[in-house]
Amino acid sequence: MVERVMKASPSLLYAAWTQGLDLWLAIPGSVRMRPGVDEPLYFDTGTDEKRNPHYGRILRLDKDRRVEFTWVTAATGGVETVVAVEFLKQPRGIRLRLKHSGFPSQAVRDVHEQVWPAMLERLDEVTAAAVAS
Repeated sequence: MVERVMKASPSLLYAAWTQGLDLWLAIPGSVRMRPGVDEPLYFDTGTDEKRNPHYGRILRLDKDRRVEFTWVTAATGGVETVVAVEFLKQPRGIRLRLKHSGFPSQAVRDVHEQVWPAMLERLDEVTAAAVAS
């Protein structure tokens, strides 16, 4: 599990996960998704020259509180994993709690656990900039 206290509101964070993945996580223009339970999703990370496709489907949406979806990439060995993100109000900011589970091995889990903090930092930067403007 990875946690980070975020500057943005739950509604802005929820929108970033359901409508704005290409603003902070994915290559712009690569996201294919509609925010709805059982809807498929697709996006690329990496660069335009070397793309890393991600596939999945949305499992759960609790507006401004939780997003949960499956996640399949070459990095998961083609195994369907699950990403669950919660937005928890606290006295100073919003605690984003991310749990990524279902990995085929400890090594694959460790790689993802190392990458998520940087991704959440990027999300915090992008959403904080939106709040400031």
